[in-house]
Amino acid sequence: MTELSSRQLRAFLTLAEQRNFTRAANLSHLSQPAFSALIRTLEDALGTRLFDRDTRSVQLTPEGKLFETAAQRLLDDMNGAIADLADHVERRKGRVRIAALPSLAAGWLPAVLAEFMATWPGIRVDLDDALSDACIARVRSGSADFALASSGDGTVADSDLLSRKLCSDRFHLVCRADHPLATEPKLSARKLAPWPFIQMARHSSVRQSLDVALHPLRMNAVFEVEHLATVMGLVEAGLGISVVPALTLFHFRRDTLVTRPLPVGGLTRTVNIVQRREGSLSVAAQTLHDLVVARLGNLNLD
Repeated sequence: MTELSSRQLRAFLTLAEQRNFTRAANLSHLSQPAFSALIRTLEDALGTRLFDRDTRSVQLTPEGKLFETAAQRLLDDMNGAIADLADHVERRKGRVRIAALPSLAAGWLPAVLAEFMATWPGIRVDLDDALSDACIARVRSGSADFALASSGDGTVADSDLLSRKLCSDRFHLVCRADHPLATEPKLSARKLAPWPFIQMARHSSVRQSLDVALHPLRMNAVFEVEHLATVMGLVEAGLGISVVPALTLFHFRRDTLVTRPLPVGGLTRTVNIVQRREGSLSVAAQTLHDLVVARLGNLNLD
């Protein structure tokens, strides 16, 4: 297979335009012997003469005329590819795909994305809000560059993934302001157990963390729902209490509700940043990854 260099293509096009070896060599910043040798190696690589030469003029051969358009296109394509790569490397353009827990995607993450997109306005960010298992599946399939996820035991143990702990999310009681637990001097899991309880779905990281920490204690579940906004509505209506992580408390900032830290040993939800073990992130994705690590890693959730 014939290999052509951009140097050869530029020399060919310069000579095709100038029709003079001395002028073309000067424009190419080469000595005339070096320039002539470069044209000769191109003709040898292509297996044909590209120029007719005599003492008075230099003319394209029919094959040279045929190659001229292709050479310009090849050089333009090469220059375009290099310029496009430079734009990605310099973060003037690019694309990042991130998957995140809904509680992060709705609460904490938007401010970080706004900071990132203000700094790098040419980079497109795709956000997929999903529960932990779905976030991890998107990373594994390649449809997300990295994910913010969690699991009941605080780990994401898969041989094909890299997982880094960012923070531990503490849990809080959520109840109506007029509920007896709102002013209970000393909260405990056993004091919560008799009250009607709004439970998250079994496959959510919130539910998994609760089940592990509270076992064998069983809560008096009256509803099991998928979304934290639903939990808020049910609690506000007086249909039960709930226990949620600190990073979800923005859902419950209402005058009618009270949130209180729940001091139960082992009741935490670890937030991890997850990516594929093999392969590097793009420059754009690595930049957002590092910003997320810096911002969430320094977040105070006490």
